[in-house]
Amino acid sequence: MTDVVTALGHRHESSVATVLERAPGVRIVRRCADVAELVSVTGAGLGDAAVVSSDLRGLDLAVVTGLVRGGLVVVGLHPPDDEDAERRLHQLGVPTVLPTDVDAVRFAAALDPTAPAGPPDGLEAIGRTSGLGTAPPDRPVTATRSDAGEPGWRPRGREAPRESTASADEDDDDRTTRHSRPGSPEQPSHHDPGDLGDPDDDLSGDDAGPGRPGRAEIVAVWGPTGSPGRTTVATTLASELAARGVDTLLVDADTYGGCVAQVLGLLDEAPGVAAACRAADQGSLDVPLLARLAPTVGPRLRVLTGLPRAERWPEVRAAALERVLELSRSIASVVVVDCGFCLEDDEELSYDTAAPRRNEATLTSLASADAVVAVGGADPVALQRLVRGLQQLGTVPSPTPVVVVNRVRATAVGSHPQARIAESLERFAGLDSVRFVPDEPAVVDGAVLAGRSVVEHAPDSAVRTAMADLADALAPWSRTRSTRRRRRLALTRRPST
Repeated sequence: MTDVVTALGHRHESSVATVLERAPGVRIVRRCADVAELVSVTGAGLGDAAVVSSDLRGLDLAVVTGLVRGGLVVVGLHPPDDEDAERRLHQLGVPTVLPTDVDAVRFAAALDPTAPAGPPDGLEAIGRTSGLGTAPPDRPVTATRSDAGEPGWRPRGREAPRESTASADEDDDDRTTRHSRPGSPEQPSHHDPGDLGDPDDDLSGDDAGPGRPGRAEIVAVWGPTGSPGRTTVATTLASELAARGVDTLLVDADTYGGCVAQVLGLLDEAPGVAAACRAADQGSLDVPLLARLAPTVGPRLRVLTGLPRAERWPEVRAAALERVLELSRSIASVVVVDCGFCLEDDEELSYDTAAPRRNEATLTSLASADAVVAVGGADPVALQRLVRGLQQLGTVPSPTPVVVVNRVRATAVGSHPQARIAESLERFAGLDSVRFVPDEPAVVDGAVLAGRSVVEHAPDSAVRTAMADLADALAPWSRTRSTRRRRRLALTRRPST
């Protein structure tokens, strides 16, 4: 017997109750008057399934997500031939959507907890109703990472939930940009981010790089407190990928001090991630709307701006941002997310009931990412924060990070800064692979003053060359003849460290 809790609009409550009474193996245990009662009843453990209607006031993505994660079978009802109501239920993530005139047998089958459910996020239906698919035609959707729900990575020498393999082969050119040793952790993705290949390899075309993914990838750029340069790395990485002809979306998900709009010279009053999350929460976000909210700011580059004021962080809910990021895969081949620094998840202890949490935007971005770039500064204080931050990063669900030390300079740590920093991080954090971005304040300051990315402002700078190496590691399929040629010339000019 399946215990059912209903929360329906007044137009359909009586007729649906009549059908459920005739359904075999189904018993109505509570008829809720509103969303608040539905959440309270199901939270108390009453019911195996929940039936909601499209006209139920207050029904949003957070409510549906809570019901699904609570283990309930959720069925949404809409008036027959009402495509808008059906689409909204799909966009709210309702797994099973039926018309209100469904027969009792079919209704009972949909409420059976042992029956296989449909797509939990409704993205296929969104693509059908909007006229756009969830991925470009040449990139069929594939399965997500198998480790998406597992705990995060752990630095070497600490207890880890799974063993990592190592790649001991490093080319000589790669050693000039990062210090690596045998036994470095392997990136849990379809490629090894430490393998940059031979810069002299011949390419037959602009897309001749290896292993082009069948599914758009999300790259989260994170770093500890202290302004290590997360936004600079995120904007430069996104601009570098766009310059290679890769459709790229840059998302500002920093709920403490998002500044992507200011760095790129955009109006931060324009709607961005807040508007997208509000639309997702109300079930009105689809691919065309997301494309309008993330305008094109350059060839192949879209930007979803962040919060204009930090106090608006409650507008960015975890379930809504997760939907935004998933739909972002439909309008770009690579999604670069600029995250906040804080990873604490203890705000929920301050509330007696469910409430928005400020750090859930960062935690959701890291959990949804296919790759994580951890950015730290090159001075002793910043390096200490990076070591401690990486330890905390290992406690949250996230892929193995690609560690980038920004603003590397001899004045902060002494001569041969790359070797000194690599040795320290290997000793105190167990890191065998570290990437470096040199300190060029004039280049970065000039780019911010001009409202342009470093790739546009100083295409031949050392910062751009270092970020091109990072792009090669994260998206090796994006390499072109021009990027290989530019890297080869940069290596001939680069002084030894």
